[in-house]
Amino acid sequence: MPENARGAAVTAERGAPRGAAGPVRWRPPPSRAVVARCVQVVGLFDALTAILPSWHVRMAALAHLMPTAGMVTARAATTVVGLLLVYLGAGLRRGKRRAWQLTTVLCGFSVVLHLAKATPASALIAAVLLVVLVVERDRFYARGDLRNRWRALGVCAGFLGAGFVLGFAEIAVRATEVTGGAGPARWAQHVALGMVGVSGPVHFAHAVTATTVDLTTGAFGLLGLAAGAVVLLRPGTRRPSWEPDDEQQMRTLLTRHGDGDSLGYFALRPDKSFIWAPSRRAAVAYRVVNGVSLASGDPIGIPSAWPEAISAWLADCDAHGWTPAVLACGTAGGTAYQRFGLDAIELGDEAILDVPGFTLQGRSMRTVRQAVARVRRAGYTCEVVRRRDLDDAALAEARHCAVAFRQDAVERGFSMALSRFGGSADGDCVLVLCRDGEGRMRGLLQFVPWGDTGLSLDLMRGDRSADNGLTELMIVSAVEAAAGLGVTRISLNFAVLRSVLARAEQLGAGPVVRVWARLLRAMSGLWQIDSLYRANAKYQPSWQPRFLCFPSGRDLPRIAVAALSAEAFLPSRRRRLAEPAP
Repeated sequence: MPENARGAAVTAERGAPRGAAGPVRWRPPPSRAVVARCVQVVGLFDALTAILPSWHVRMAALAHLMPTAGMVTARAATTVVGLLLVYLGAGLRRGKRRAWQLTTVLCGFSVVLHLAKATPASALIAAVLLVVLVVERDRFYARGDLRNRWRALGVCAGFLGAGFVLGFAEIAVRATEVTGGAGPARWAQHVALGMVGVSGPVHFAHAVTATTVDLTTGAFGLLGLAAGAVVLLRPGTRRPSWEPDDEQQMRTLLTRHGDGDSLGYFALRPDKSFIWAPSRRAAVAYRVVNGVSLASGDPIGIPSAWPEAISAWLADCDAHGWTPAVLACGTAGGTAYQRFGLDAIELGDEAILDVPGFTLQGRSMRTVRQAVARVRRAGYTCEVVRRRDLDDAALAEARHCAVAFRQDAVERGFSMALSRFGGSADGDCVLVLCRDGEGRMRGLLQFVPWGDTGLSLDLMRGDRSADNGLTELMIVSAVEAAAGLGVTRISLNFAVLRSVLARAEQLGAGPVVRVWARLLRAMSGLWQIDSLYRANAKYQPSWQPRFLCFPSGRDLPRIAVAALSAEAFLPSRRRRLAEPAP
């Protein structure tokens, strides 16, 4: 069974919904969430108590039992362990097996540290938590990323190696202060023991020197432990992969059932994977980004099979400890996901043009009508053609212009972009090629199929030196040619939080709406929120809402980062427009 289909086999008792008739809440088991929260509370308590003034009183009482450096190391270790427990709580809530293993080890270590600091009450709390973790061990089963093991080992070895070299060098520099005639072998032993908080066999003439060496080695030992744990628990990922027949089956589903969602064709992006319903009549297209399994649009396929696909996808998320989220689904898809316990908020609206009812006449279309007339008088013309009907020379020119006209080095898009141009498998895509009076290509559009009778705007490129009205001419030309292509509806750009901007322009808009709209307009310079809304609104489209689905409010920050990364709005996510071979 392929890895990206194994989620369908995960048992429902582990928290994955069965897709039954009634609403099913997709949530971590309550006991698991309680344990995770208790671990975080205990970790925060440990970190705070390690720096309280009462520590100094206990330190004086233990001075005759333990070296000063050992007590300081124990105090620092308690702080690090506490912070790690706070960090591990998030992994425990998602059911990560490795988080449970590390937490169990750290709780045992915490018991020892508290005893070393003469805090028996704290040691008892850590011991009780350790027992609870052992009793509830079956709740933590999510698989981690195997590659993280070697990365964590490398990071830990790097810190330990650096600490060993630095500690050895410190002793060598202060060799004249070493008493008892200890040689390099004893030095190495002293450094190695110091990295685990134990005093070594080397003695110094001055206590300050001994404390300095012990603190250096102990600090690197703690850093190695903490960094290794963090890397080990980094959110897992999955490389996008398709089985040999996945693409063909997906195209078949889009042909038969693709009329419902204008974003369905974007499931064919190469960076998406598929989770199939057992019947193979529906699928969820998704990508794992920073531990978030990010689906986009509605499920693909026959709606009666959507619950099977959603259940399989959520089971896969549960098996790996990933946070499920859906970006830009429609009303039908949002309702289906909501039945499985995901909450939904309106993300924005999609502009839909009704081809038979579109006209340039009337006062409301005056701006578009004047822009189109102006560039046509300047000699601009548009060719609207299916990709499969375009000759090789024109296609090569269009590909070159698609790259040359791009205004940013980053190719953005995930939920509403194909991120490739002119592929041989995309023969049904419609291209609008705009040339000036001298025959030079000055702009182009690419539309992907939306069922049998629709198009969805994918790519928009224009020469910045072209006359104003270039975009309006290309859009209007596509609408005018749509009837000959059998197209009755066209989806344009997506307007984020359009309803807020629209309500702010209405008479009697409240102060909260107006402030919110001002904030969105201020952000428009970065994300073109207001400009996209106005660019769409002038065509007088109908607006179809799009939603963001998520498990709970606490997951929204992680989901927002994952979505921005997938859409290439973060610096770490950089792509260039793919140019597939013809």
